[in-house]
Amino acid sequence: MSHVILAQGDDAGKKVSGIKRHIAVDTQGLPHAIAVTTANVTDRKGALEAMKKHTTSLSKVTHVLADGGYTGQPFADGIQEILGATVTIAKRNELHTFSVIPQRWVVERSFAWLEKCRRLWKNCERQLNTSLQMVNLAFLVLLIKRC
Repeated sequence: MSHVILAQGDDAGKKVSGIKRHIAVDTQGLPHAIAVTTANVTDRKGALEAMKKHTTSLSKVTHVLADGGYTGQPFADGIQEILGATVTIAKRNELHTFSVIPQRWVVERSFAWLEKCRRLWKNCERQLNTSLQMVNLAFLVLLIKRC
């Protein structure tokens, strides 16, 4: 009898266990790079992994807009090395009040579209590649519905 080991990890800072989905989207919220990693992989490393996997489709990208979780020179250097692009961090409001920052909500909207797929509510897949393909299918369904 063979056993399939569930790929999981823990990110204590974000209180996430299991997997993380990393996506790079355009201004319309459509995906151009997707990576699924265990939760113990940092957001920066996961984003760089997604960019590395999709360098050909991202070859024309000259500028990357990221949120505050991607600050730091190592991330900017990684993006410069992989894509030859610059990085700008969309800073949240310095006051601790809620306000919509349009640039930051593009990716959040894309994640909300993914969450409409019941299979992606929880991590019920046993392998990372299966979870990645479920994300691809969810975006495919979204694109087909838009036509």
